[in-house]
Amino acid sequence: MKILLVGDEKCGKTTFLSRLSASETVNPIQLRRDIDQPFIFNINLGTARYRFEFRDTSSPENWRLLDPDVIVICYDISQRLSLLNMKRYWIDELKKTFPRIDGLPIIILGLKRDLRSETDPNGIIYPQEAYQMAQSLRADRYVECSAVTGELVKLAFEDICSTAVKTTGHSDGNCIIL
Repeated sequence: MKILLVGDEKCGKTTFLSRLSASETVNPIQLRRDIDQPFIFNINLGTARYRFEFRDTSSPENWRLLDPDVIVICYDISQRLSLLNMKRYWIDELKKTFPRIDGLPIIILGLKRDLRSETDPNGIIYPQEAYQMAQSLRADRYVECSAVTGELVKLAFEDICSTAVKTTGHSDGNCIIL
């Protein structure tokens, strides 16, 4: 199964994937690079074993050759524009690239949770607002975490993986997150 990880540049996609590659407590995180892709993780969900291969991109030009089964749209919790771009930009770009988008499961991933308390109150995006946006986009799931601190990263990863497996119905033991 292929999962496309998209979102604004610098919203935290690479840091999220880098945190998954490191332990939850290692600081500073050694950031992965685009040439390190795919990011590969082998995990067990229940009794089934899955191999996840992550790729992240903020460029629709890199999607052209992909045929994802699931899409994860990422946004920066500390940047209101990042949340708005999900509706204004990312959904439109995904629809242009993938005509079958309405049949694809979508997961919304809020990143940089640790910055929620440090930003201007007008720019802060609280979970209920992001969840409402996820509902308006007809997303299958909403999760958030902080890759810098490691807060909720493991839970977010597990949630994304289990949602991907459930919503696509794959049970062959192979799962690719792009």
